[in-house]
Amino acid sequence: MEPDLLGADYESVRLTFEDDAEGEVVATLVRRRAPGRKAVLYVHGFVDYFFQSHLADFYVERGYSFYALDLRKYGRSLLPHQTPNFARSMSDYFPELDEAARLIREENDVLLVNGHSTGGLIAALWADRVRGEGLVDGLFLNSPFLEINVPPAVRVTVGPFVRAMARVRPTMIFPTALSESYVRSIHRDHDGEWDFDLAWKPAKGFPVRLGWLSAVMRAHRQAHAGLAVDVPVLVMASARSARGKNGDITGADAVLNADDIARWSTRIGSHVTCVRIDGGLHDLSLSAEPVRAKFFEELDRWLTAYM
Repeated sequence: MEPDLLGADYESVRLTFEDDAEGEVVATLVRRRAPGRKAVLYVHGFVDYFFQSHLADFYVERGYSFYALDLRKYGRSLLPHQTPNFARSMSDYFPELDEAARLIREENDVLLVNGHSTGGLIAALWADRVRGEGLVDGLFLNSPFLEINVPPAVRVTVGPFVRAMARVRPTMIFPTALSESYVRSIHRDHDGEWDFDLAWKPAKGFPVRLGWLSAVMRAHRQAHAGLAVDVPVLVMASARSARGKNGDITGADAVLNADDIARWSTRIGSHVTCVRIDGGLHDLSLSAEPVRAKFFEELDRWLTAYM
C-alpha cells in the first residue's frame, strides 16, 4: 500500500491483471482502516471514481474499514492507452472484485459490498456469482443501474441495432451525449458542494460506446430474469426522477428512472429492502442536507438490523 491522493488516512494499491485488447490493465484498491474486523467495499458508477470521503467517514465511525475500487479504465486506474470506462461485459470487472474480496477477507470477518449506479449493477451480478462462498455478508446498492432511462419503445427499437453493431464495431460511439446537468449540479465549481477531478469525472462525461451499451443491456436482461443473491440487500433510490430538460435536478435523480430501480430491485434476491429518499440525487450520498442525513440514517438503521 502507498499513500493515496485523498490524504493521510488513505492508502491505495495497484492491482494488475491480464492484458486485454488495448494492452495493460490495472485496478486500484483504496483503503482507510478502522478498528475491528468488519469492512465495506465500495464500487463506483460510470464516469466516476472514488472521492466521497464523507461516505468513508460514515463507515469508519461505525467500525468498518473502508475499501473502494477504482475499476479498470476509471479514475486512478485509467491508463493513457485505454478507452475511458470501456468494457465489453460487466463481468470484465469481476477479477478486481475477486481480488479485492480476497485481500479484504485476509483481515476481516464481515464484508459489506456497496455499489453505486453501474457499480451497483456490477456488484449485484458479482454477488450473485459468488453466492454460497461466504465472501459477502450484505449488499447495499445506491441508485443501481437496473434499467436504461429511455421509454420502453426506444429500448425495443434501438436494442437490436446496438447488439448487432457492437459485435462488429464495439468502440463506435453511440450518437447520444450524456447531459452535463448532473455533474454541474454537484461540483463545487458550478452549482454543487463537492470537489472531484473533472478529468476523471468530466461534466460532459465520456462517450458511450456500443460495446459498453450492449454489455449493459445484456446485464439488465440477466438482472431482470432474476438473481439469487443470498445475503440481505438494501436498495436505495430517489423518490422521483428529473424529467425533461426543465426537470428538477436539485432534488431528484437526473440520471436514472428511480421508479425503474424500485421495480427491478426485488429481482436481486429473496431478502431485499427498498428505501426511497425524498429529494435525493442520483448519488444519494451527494444530496444536500438534510436529505443526505436521511440517507445516512436509513443506511445506519439497515446496518444495525442486518449487519
